[in-house]
Amino acid sequence: MRFKNRDEAGDRIAERLFHYMGLEPLILGIPRGGVIVAKRIQEKIGGTVGILVTKKIGFPGNPEYAIGAVAEDGLTVMSDTGYNSDHISQEYLEKEVEEKSKEIQRRLREYQYTLPADLRKKTIILVDDGIATGMTALAAIRYLRNKKPEKLVFAVPVAPADVVRKFEKEVDEVICLYSPKIFFAVGQFYVDFSAVSDEEVRTALHGVK
Repeated sequence: MRFKNRDEAGDRIAERLFHYMGLEPLILGIPRGGVIVAKRIQEKIGGTVGILVTKKIGFPGNPEYAIGAVAEDGLTVMSDTGYNSDHISQEYLEKEVEEKSKEIQRRLREYQYTLPADLRKKTIILVDDGIATGMTALAAIRYLRNKKPEKLVFAVPVAPADVVRKFEKEVDEVICLYSPKIFFAVGQFYVDFSAVSDEEVRTALHGVK
């Protein structure tokens, strides 16, 4: 299965979320790509669109390999694999958490978005454009779970089957359109997986460039 682009992925996820029409869900995209998918879902089922910024913690010397992730309030989750490596010091982790937290706040200012303070009566649909290790999504999920929403849904076009099973224990409902056995990168499941700009995120959130 391949998606033409993030808009098509959002349309196809929305088909699985029509039972939330009329409930005014808060649809939170994980920047950047997840926001484009979230906006498309919001256009189909209603509600409001927002963002939840998380940043991954990379392995020393290999920042693309996620060993953990940080959420908006500093909440940190670590991978079951990689974290206990002798190559990862506490000093490194503390520095990473501090730097990622600053980057999260910078992005929130850039996007001019603040999450509602009280989420207890909200149905929240957390959206990404695809996940590999799932660390940034897991940080977002646990951050939201601490806010005690009425219902928490995670929706994603594509994710490894083992990650989907893990997330099913973390949220009330998981919507995943495709869970391949062989998974190298999210981009392999899209025809167009172009980088999303900060300007596109702001447009999705506020309707203006």
